[in-house]
Amino acid sequence: MHKMFAQPFWEHLAKGLAGHFGENCEVVIHDLSDDADHTIVVIENGHVTGRKVGDGPSRVVLKALGKNPEDLKDRINYLTQTEDGRILKSSTIYIRDNEGKAVGILGINYDITDFKRMDYTLKSFLSAGAGEEKPEKINNSVKGLLDELIDQAVRQAGKPVSQMSREDKIRAIQYLHESGAFLITKSGDKISKFFGISKYTLYNYIDLKEDETSAR
Repeated sequence: MHKMFAQPFWEHLAKGLAGHFGENCEVVIHDLSDDADHTIVVIENGHVTGRKVGDGPSRVVLKALGKNPEDLKDRINYLTQTEDGRILKSSTIYIRDNEGKAVGILGINYDITDFKRMDYTLKSFLSAGAGEEKPEKINNSVKGLLDELIDQAVRQAGKPVSQMSREDKIRAIQYLHESGAFLITKSGDKISKFFGISKYTLYNYIDLKEDETSAR
């Protein structure tokens, strides 16, 4: 655990923010410097997403673990979705050390499900039907997150694994690589088995795509 998370300041801050916004607001702090499978070190109102201290990363956090610090930008006011379908208004703020390295994440997730229902009712009544941004899903477990990433890779290919060409599989594997899926413990075993390839082929696909990208 990074030394900055040993300070009570972060627990104090999380408790204060959660207290200000009420029980529908989850405040969570992830430690990016240690165990990628257990990043949550502080959480208030964890009932919002069903998570607790010691649980694993969300998709946003997992992606951050695989990126360069200079590429990471705070993300304010976007939609996420819990496993049981509730809609959250979320913000992701990176915590950096004196050298600018991202060592943690402060996440704020406010449950707006009831507001969305009221909004839907009003829009239906007023016959207003504008499209909306699709919310990202927050998983309660690392296993659930990996399953979701694999499902999305298959959806992007637009065909089942049994009908995928070599190029389709390369694109799917690269998508998983860019999403941080391989940072999850033993993910390579599951992904290679899912796509019906060896681990040697799996990492060849990653290297091949990276080589192609760097050559552009």
